[in-house]
Amino acid sequence: MVSLLDPNARGRVILVGAGPGDPGLLTVRAVEALRIADVVVHDGLIDMRVLDIAPVAAQRISVAKKRDRHTLSQEAINALIIAHVKTGSIVVRLKGGDPFMFGRGGEEVEAVRAAGLKVEVIPGVSSALGCAAEAMLPLTHRDWSSAVSFVAGTCQGLSEQNWSGLAGQGRTLVIYMGVTCAGLIADKLMADGVAPDMPVAVLERGTLEGSRAMRTLLADLGDMMIREQVISPAIIVVGEVVLLSDAEDRLRKLAVQAETVRGDA
Repeated sequence: MVSLLDPNARGRVILVGAGPGDPGLLTVRAVEALRIADVVVHDGLIDMRVLDIAPVAAQRISVAKKRDRHTLSQEAINALIIAHVKTGSIVVRLKGGDPFMFGRGGEEVEAVRAAGLKVEVIPGVSSALGCAAEAMLPLTHRDWSSAVSFVAGTCQGLSEQNWSGLAGQGRTLVIYMGVTCAGLIADKLMADGVAPDMPVAVLERGTLEGSRAMRTLLADLGDMMIREQVISPAIIVVGEVVLLSDAEDRLRKLAVQAETVRGDA
């Protein structure tokens, strides 16, 4: 059986997880795939140092998406990949984090298979795992959390999502794509019974230059996003494990402020 990473095997797709940003977090197999690519179809947040691993002659095609303005629809991206494979090219579809963690990798695999073409998936370090590791924030811990959940925090459909029971004592909730809707997310969780003083971490640009790890309380999440001018990409972590993180600590200041308010009442 011919390996999909055999340079002599032409006309195929390799979905590659680029990790959270730092090229040092690429897997060995991901590097091997990039080195034999004829075409690299990549997301917008891929570090240029990762793209430089591909051969100089390889065609690099950005399918970057921005909020409310997609350069290409998912269907168009699928068609683009398939068109290049049919010319006999080795197409590396390079995705931030892991292709199967909020990366629409499953949709692209389905499209390639439906076209009768070869496809392989090389997993990557998910953004949540990479950012949490950099911030020394364990998502599970024997003393603090025995369960972790991952959700998408985009505004569209937020009210319909059922997050009941995903956050609270002994549980960790990790929210992708939640910067814009952070205030709504906090309101949603508190309405579901999560305590307003539940610790929250915001991990901005994790593993990249200029990364920040900030810690606050759930009730302050939306306001902190505005105060600190947080921009995507950023991961939100809700849970008691946040207390263990190596993050800029706003919790003590907020606790003092809250105690002062109670004393004045």
